[in-house]
Amino acid sequence: MDIGYARVSTMKQDLDRQIGALRREGIEDRYIYIDKKSGSTTNRPGLKKALEQAREGDVIVV
Repeated sequence: MDIGYARVSTMKQDLDRQIGALRREGIEDRYIYIDKKSGSTTNRPGLKKALEQAREGDVIVV
């Protein structure tokens, strides 16, 4: 299964293009995880959920 992950650095930035690209790759919305966090932080709940969802053989598309 493919799992999507999108991130922007600030709340003012838009995730629409990234999410659109993940959808075009066939990734269902329920498997797209997002974060709006600075690159300087390691606290990324969306990435954590994506990694928890992933199983052997899955692909995380960024």
